Amino acid sequence: MNYTTQMDAARKGIITPLMEKVAEKENMDIKVLMQLMAEGKIVIPANKKHSCLNPEGIGSMLKTKINVNLGVSRDCKDYDIEMQKVLSAVNMGAEAIMDLSSHGNTQPFRKKLTSECPAMIGTVPVYDSVIHYQRDLSTLTAKDFIDVVKLHAEDGVDFVTLHCGITRKTIEQIKKVGRKMNIVSRGGSLVFAWMSMTGNENPFYEYFDEILDICEKYDVTISLGDACRPGCLADAGDVSQIDELVRLGELTDRAWKHNVQVMVEGPGHVPLNQIAANMQIQQTVCKGAPFYVLGPIVTDIAPGYDHITAAIGGAVAAMNGASFLCYVTPAEHLALPNVEDVKQGIIASKIAAHAADIAKGIPNARAIDDKMADARRKLDWEAQFACAIDEKTAREIRDSRKPEDDHSEACSMCGKFCAVRSMNKALSGEYIDIL
Repeated sequence: MNYTTQMDAARKGIITPLMEKVAEKENMDIKVLMQLMAEGKIVIPANKKHSCLNPEGIGSMLKTKINVNLGVSRDCKDYDIEMQKVLSAVNMGAEAIMDLSSHGNTQPFRKKLTSECPAMIGTVPVYDSVIHYQRDLSTLTAKDFIDVVKLHAEDGVDFVTLHCGITRKTIEQIKKVGRKMNIVSRGGSLVFAWMSMTGNENPFYEYFDEILDICEKYDVTISLGDACRPGCLADAGDVSQIDELVRLGELTDRAWKHNVQVMVEGPGHVPLNQIAANMQIQQTVCKGAPFYVLGPIVTDIAPGYDHITAAIGGAVAAMNGASFLCYVTPAEHLALPNVEDVKQGIIASKIAAHAADIAKGIPNARAIDDKMADARRKLDWEAQFACAIDEKTAREIRDSRKPEDDHSEACSMCGKFCAVRSMNKALSGEYIDIL
């Protein structure tokens, strides 16, 4: 039997090689996986032209996945540095890379990613439209935008973020209701600006069926962008955000009728006490489609530390149903992240994802934590490093601050006052020397 997309195959009862790999990774019965894929609750973003892809499943009942945003800008143009970040991100376990390049000839870098990188590759075509045509935003036509979506699909990207949910109605809504931060989504602001200047409807909404035809042909997953995501705590859960979410739910249904896989993007800046409700509303409105969140960032006052604010929010979001965390780095709101920023962002996101997987009961998620506990009880430092999410940093910290007598039992914080050491000796009947 033939199939067009992974969703189509699942609905027809066809087991694909990608499904087999994902089922094995997730320790999930493949029939259960297929049923959830058929319902749209799990996606495997996998463009037919991305031949080196190591496939991953995204869904709330699977391990939480991490996305890393990269790409050049007018002020930071070095593609070699961006490729270093890509390799570093993949080595640290990032499952997806989004190329958000907004300067220069973007296609060679995009094609390099889809020909060499095993992680899922995502893009935001509206960014690339101005760059691709080298024309001002107001001169572009609806066809120009749709053609760039097709170009990215042909280049092998696995998912595209499309800001389909804002319409002419949104313009009046934003003007009438007002927000502290207006629209902070870069893609959303470009679509809003284009509609404002041309007087036309959002092309990604108006020509959504044409986009679905493209995505079905190449099996590109649509990530329905949240143009009205809150950019500060004051805007969280407002009418613009919720109205757009309702529209994204409608577009999710339309995509599923074309057998096109869908993720839905979510906030943004959200107070900690509102995150669970945000996740539950999305799951209801979008009928369980995987939720892809930026953070959420739980306070607005931590520039330089937003990887921490996002990890706090990300853990709560994933525990309550988010499937996919977009990393946030210390450079968020400040600058293009460098290699060290990327590392810090990934580590923070991985901690959040892992904590959430334990909380939601993903099978064997806690196994590595139990191994760490055994290693700590035995004061086995090599075993502890092997369990660490960042072995290199853990080893460097211990090696740089060893105890004065360099004994292997304890660390320089407690020395012979170490509780673990004392208990081990007490329980084995040994003399406990302190001084």
